[in-house]
Amino acid sequence: MRIAILQRDPVQGRLLEKILVQAGHGCVVYDDGLSLSKALAGSTVDLLVLDWRGMRLPCADMLKAVRAAGGDRTPVIFASADVSEVSVVRAFAWGADDYIALPVGHAEFQARVAALLRRAYPADYGDESFNAGPYHFDRRRQIVTLRGTPVHLSVTQFRLASLFFSNTGRVLSRDHIFAMVWGRECREVTRTIDSHVSSLRRLLEIGRHNGFRLQAVYRSGYRLLQLHIDDVICAPRAAAA
Repeated sequence: MRIAILQRDPVQGRLLEKILVQAGHGCVVYDDGLSLSKALAGSTVDLLVLDWRGMRLPCADMLKAVRAAGGDRTPVIFASADVSEVSVVRAFAWGADDYIALPVGHAEFQARVAALLRRAYPADYGDESFNAGPYHFDRRRQIVTLRGTPVHLSVTQFRLASLFFSNTGRVLSRDHIFAMVWGRECREVTRTIDSHVSSLRRLLEIGRHNGFRLQAVYRSGYRLLQLHIDDVICAPRAAAA
């Protein structure tokens, strides 16, 4: 998963990053709330770890920005040296999902983050296989079938397809897609994602007749939509001659 960390103390920020990377997550660290807020306007993350104190942007405004950019689905955990009851209560009242004291225990922090991610993204933490309409994904063997017929995808194409179909309805920014599929942050303009998306549409026959639409989102990335039954063309496809 891709996680953004906001910490005024760079030592604590690096420590949190190290703990999460050891758990297999990708991290982007910020030391200023305004910078994070601007980044979230054009980028998506799976979870946010925020500091409670010392930010130029008040926590209430930061949480509002988070919810506006990522909706209610993005989990938010505060990691702060301020563990006063007033601060903890305010954090939860303003929309936080969890609150942990600094310095954190490695195992406890990883467990809390894992619990929030499982709750927010059950398709990514459930069985090794999942269904989405006429599609069946087998993560262990990295195979996808369409109405029982295997579709031949490369490893990268399977990762991209699995990312989209396990995040139906969610806008995924280009840098988020690149980090999750290619395993690194993208620092340059590239058409790699667009090329792979075009191939996926064709190979998986993503369209109304299969109940999905993969759309570009202006200045952000892509979103896979599952169509309502009234929007789907129900007529069977013509059999091959």
